[in-house]
Amino acid sequence: QVQLVESGGGLVQAGGSLRLSCAASGRTFGSYAMGWFRQAPGKEREFVAGINWSGASTVYADSVKDRFTISRDNAKNTVYLQMNSLKPEDTAVYYCARRKLARATFRRDDYDAWGQGTQVTVSS
Repeated sequence: QVQLVESGGGLVQAGGSLRLSCAASGRTFGSYAMGWFRQAPGKEREFVAGINWSGASTVYADSVKDRFTISRDNAKNTVYLQMNSLKPEDTAVYYCARRKLARATFRRDDYDAWGQGTQVTVSS
């Protein structure tokens, strides 16, 4: 059973940056796609970014395109989310997730393992 542990969240002013990390257990990390999702209070969990097994292909939600960058280091079993030009509307709990196939998608139900989440708060 894979375990995913997010870190790097915190409080930042609008326009600032944060880098989230997600460390995965297990020896099959490099075979599977990974994604980042977020959930704001009173809202459904939404897709943010996804990356395929090798890191060569990425996909983003329109709301974060050109501001956020997803990447992965398969040697370290870690996926990252670099968040720049943060806005108050980016405030949410951010979750990483694994899809047990090679290609990332934006559908929440395609992911079968989730971390516990890390809080990101952007002040105006």
